[in-house]
Amino acid sequence: MISQLQGDRSMAVPAKVEARISTQLKKYQAVLKAAKQRDISEADTVTIIKDILADVLGYDKYKEVSSEHAIRGTYVDLVVTVDEKQRFLIEAKAINIELKDAHVKQAIDYAANEGITWVVLSNGAVWRLYCQKFGKPIEAASEI
Repeated sequence: MISQLQGDRSMAVPAKVEARISTQLKKYQAVLKAAKQRDISEADTVTIIKDILADVLGYDKYKEVSSEHAIRGTYVDLVVTVDEKQRFLIEAKAINIELKDAHVKQAIDYAANEGITWVVLSNGAVWRLYCQKFGKPIEAASEI
């Protein structure tokens, strides 16, 4: 995928970033495999997801990634904020939980209530990215 993007100069990924992503993804494959075998909890899965956001994607996990973000009396697992703007939400499930339509609805509802376009549903091993379309009625987001 990264090499495909490099064919389009407008979406080129710097070599340094590509190397970091490649190296870190290999590391996290082993981490996720061990986590699946140990059947870790949702809270532990969130910890791994935060580490992936920092180590693979380059977010500052102390400044740009917040846990348990309150939305209308309930909590989404993670919110990523860049330049003081909430960019996307992440709803996490335990690593051995199969992601289902009900989980998608939960994630979409969080994003709709917060007015955020992008939302991720993940169990650490599987990542689903959705783009919310705000209209009347709000459509189920399309999976990317």
